[in-house]
Amino acid sequence: MAGGAGVSIDGDLPYVDEHAITIASPHDVVWTALLRYVAASLDASRSPLAWLLGTTPRSGFEIAETVDGEGLVLAGRHRFSRYRLVFELHDTATGQTRLNAKTYAAFPGPHGRAYRIVVIGSGAHMLVTTHMLRAVRGRAMRA
Repeated sequence: MAGGAGVSIDGDLPYVDEHAITIASPHDVVWTALLRYVAASLDASRSPLAWLLGTTPRSGFEIAETVDGEGLVLAGRHRFSRYRLVFELHDTATGQTRLNAKTYAAFPGPHGRAYRIVVIGSGAHMLVTTHMLRAVRGRAMRA
């Protein structure tokens, strides 16, 4: 993170993976784009998939922690998993901003293990996470 204490995560969720993107925009522009993306995502209407999974909160995520200008933590749960998505911003030597997304999740029980295989093992989680990062990049580039 860009100085400061950074965001924290609860040690109760195992690390799953990390994805990152470099954005050709200043740090503050990327931070604003991230906040706007998250706000729009949290305001989204509940999808049929969210209903099937029984997500809490309804959108699937809520902001669990924010460190102004440095990162934020989204958290949620559903029938088969508890999870956190940690976004961190880092300045690069070239004046760009690196946005990282780290996933931590628990998949309890046999249904949770099966869900992990379907979502993580299939690559669907990677596609969704990289889509999120690219959406933030798009917002930042339009700013």
